[in-house]
Amino acid sequence: MTVPAAADPSRPPYRFPVAARYAGMESSPLKDIFALAAREDVVSFAGGIPDPSLFALEDVEDCYDWVLEHQGHRALQYGVSEGEVELREQAARRLSRDLPTDASQIRVTSGSQEGLFVVAQALLEPGDVVLVESPTYLAAVQAFSVHGARMIGVETDDDGVVPEALAEAIRTHHPRMVYLIPSFQNPTGRTMPVARRQAVAEVLLRTDVPLIEDDPYGALSFTGSTWAPIASLPGMSERTILLNSMSKLMAPGVRIGWMRAEGEVLNTLAVTKAAISMQSSVVDQLMVARYLATADLDAHVAQVSAVYRERRDAMARAIAPVLPEGAHVTHPDGGMFLWAALGEGYDAQDMLADSVEAGVAYLPGWSFFADDPDRSTMRLSFVTHSPAVIEDAIGRLGEVIARHGGR
Repeated sequence: MTVPAAADPSRPPYRFPVAARYAGMESSPLKDIFALAAREDVVSFAGGIPDPSLFALEDVEDCYDWVLEHQGHRALQYGVSEGEVELREQAARRLSRDLPTDASQIRVTSGSQEGLFVVAQALLEPGDVVLVESPTYLAAVQAFSVHGARMIGVETDDDGVVPEALAEAIRTHHPRMVYLIPSFQNPTGRTMPVARRQAVAEVLLRTDVPLIEDDPYGALSFTGSTWAPIASLPGMSERTILLNSMSKLMAPGVRIGWMRAEGEVLNTLAVTKAAISMQSSVVDQLMVARYLATADLDAHVAQVSAVYRERRDAMARAIAPVLPEGAHVTHPDGGMFLWAALGEGYDAQDMLADSVEAGVAYLPGWSFFADDPDRSTMRLSFVTHSPAVIEDAIGRLGEVIARHGGR
């Protein structure tokens, strides 16, 4: 046996050649979120990380036990790229509350994040333009960008994307598609009212531009009201790929979501999914299908939403007095996030190190903009911690904001 010679310490370490689309991306905001969340000395508001004490652990355990007892050999075998039929049937049943859907229109993904990557790989060519809200979900920007697309941010207000601005951006940039999060948007928490959804649909129908509609948070309502997806409006279902996920409703560790689409693109999505990961975990798909068939997901979501509402209220109460004059903070009716814009003279990225030193983390808002970022913004998730922890940590964050006010 030949033993490799010791490395020459004078030589630089070997570096693998990296694709240009990933050059300079040794880290990412998403990677940093989870690193901050893992620090025991920091109260992290950076990630939308559910409180694990709220997981329906016994129900999930019972469903895994049932699947392994009754479908064990199948659950541990390869599956189909489209997804297991039981799960596609359950997904179609849930979607049909607002949008008639059958199992053949469902493609299963490993969470909606993989769904975004599948969509990008299936639909985008280098140089294509994707119109997104300004701001928008940062990992969507990453998924589209690494496939060579160019993101253009479209003006938003408290009701979401502005239809007139969307129409003008379509005329100017001729996009391949539009990506929107209409309900409890990440990062702002805003929700499009029905009239705004109708106006957006009218623009897309008139200009013949497809929609990628992302809806991982829509069921997490604090008022009991939910909104039908834009895909359910007349003429929109055939030109929309609608993404859902169980991550925020049941457990993020179970990486299961799905896409709803119509027509020939369904075959393309399945082929793309197969090229990326062959299929999502069969045992997890069958467990989620069993859970949806036997557990009361709506009751669980209502219970979780009630807790999240208390935590939103705690954060809203605590943050109001520590914000500078002229700052703006959203007050969402559901979801996981508050969005604060501190205003001129503040840079949330520059403040972050001092905030972490004080034991509090948030996500600077610049990373959620496709272009022209507002560097005074920050995203704060209220779902992970108790009201007492939130109020104490926001107080410490307020001290950091005050110290940066004169800079």
